[in-house]
Amino acid sequence: MLDLIEQSPDVQEQISSSNGIHALVVDDEPISLEVVSQQLKLQNIKVTKSNNGDDALNIIHKGFHPDVVLLDVVMPGKNGIEVCKEIRKLYSSNELPIIMLTGQEQVSDIVKGLEAGANDYLTKPVSNNELIARLRTHLHIANLSKSLKQANERVEKQKRELEIRNVFIKKTFGRYLSDDIVESILETPEGLKLGGEKRNVTILMSDLRGFTSIGEGLQAEEVLFILNNYLEKMTDIIFKYEGTIDEIIGDAILVIFGAPFTKSDDACRAIACALEMQIAMDEVNANNKKMNYPELSMGIGINTGEVIVGNIGSSRRAKYGVIGSNVNLTSRIESYTLGGQILISEQTKNECKEKLRIDKKLNVSPKGLKESITIYEIGGIIGDCDICLPSKTNISCKPLSKPLKIIFSVIEGKDAGDTEYEGKIIAMSNQKYIVSSSFIPAPLSNVKMILFDQNDVKICSEIYGKLDDGSTSTEIYTFIANITYMPPGIDIKY
Repeated sequence: MLDLIEQSPDVQEQISSSNGIHALVVDDEPISLEVVSQQLKLQNIKVTKSNNGDDALNIIHKGFHPDVVLLDVVMPGKNGIEVCKEIRKLYSSNELPIIMLTGQEQVSDIVKGLEAGANDYLTKPVSNNELIARLRTHLHIANLSKSLKQANERVEKQKRELEIRNVFIKKTFGRYLSDDIVESILETPEGLKLGGEKRNVTILMSDLRGFTSIGEGLQAEEVLFILNNYLEKMTDIIFKYEGTIDEIIGDAILVIFGAPFTKSDDACRAIACALEMQIAMDEVNANNKKMNYPELSMGIGINTGEVIVGNIGSSRRAKYGVIGSNVNLTSRIESYTLGGQILISEQTKNECKEKLRIDKKLNVSPKGLKESITIYEIGGIIGDCDICLPSKTNISCKPLSKPLKIIFSVIEGKDAGDTEYEGKIIAMSNQKYIVSSSFIPAPLSNVKMILFDQNDVKICSEIYGKLDDGSTSTEIYTFIANITYMPPGIDIKY
């Protein structure tokens, strides 16, 4: 039986990576079993021997996973074909190669073996070179299959992790960023790197009039309900017009049009967005009214110009946003607005190619600028968007038979100034006061007022207003203060 496997001096060179290989040799002929086993051991291949099919299956069922099975066909009990079929129920041909060894040369037996799941079929006597070559080939294929499977498992794991990450990004950043930015982050993660570029964008800034004072008179959960009701509606509109929310600071919203993706109609979309935001305040206030919460009013400023846009922050915490003097100018323009008003810069007006309904033209001198600028109150846009605010009605003030005393101070930034001035309300409505005073604040100034009744008894110590542009005041030493906040429950008889 020693001639079953022909010897070859260069077999060792044909298997250069056999360390760690473990073969299961199954043959009912003791001499054949021993010869094959010894020859494999000479190639540093570990061998587990079995002399029948049932024993071989029992070994495998106990958890032994060989790298290759050398299986005789003709054996008592379960023959090689049956054993092969049973093994294939546990392992595929890629996971565990099976090479049939038999003295039979009939084609039908070869076909049966391959149909049962054998990887290869060799007849006895087989040359040692051929056996080792076939063995090496099938082990190589099995290793490739194993590596591919492991690679696929790693890919699937990374895919699952990526899906979890993407869901997290969409849920987290989708609240603040447009879908375009979220998709850009997902598709090009390098976009998350710190840094930026100069770009011409249109910036929209909105703010609720007197919201800080409104919040001081409410419970925390009530403030959050009002704020979330407002922001939910505004966010939907901003995303509708493809704006990118850069900041939400309390009741203020900073929105970019033109980053990360620039479009020719950025300025027009910003204006249309602002108009729809103002119209939506009716719905916001209707929801507030149902809950007996105060009415809100919003001012919006829009400016167009060059900014630095990109990821700002540190490697641990960064945000996509804009910085630059044009952001500051947008804030200044917004500070001139009354509730329900939209003011835009000359640059935004020139950038928008659609027809605008301009309700008013104002000359203002923002802090930080050496020269005054022209801003425009916008009431509508006509074109692809075609949105207009309702025409304003002139609210008349009722003259008072006996003027009401007020003490007022001019607000600088967020704080009321230390200097107080005295004045008298000579005419009033629910929305504005006509005030006579020896001191006239600058047009569009914000003022804090303390109001007294006709008997000089203090009625309210915190009423906020914004002066108009001065064009509607016809008397010397008078100004018009549009009410931006009055505490609820104040009943002024006039």
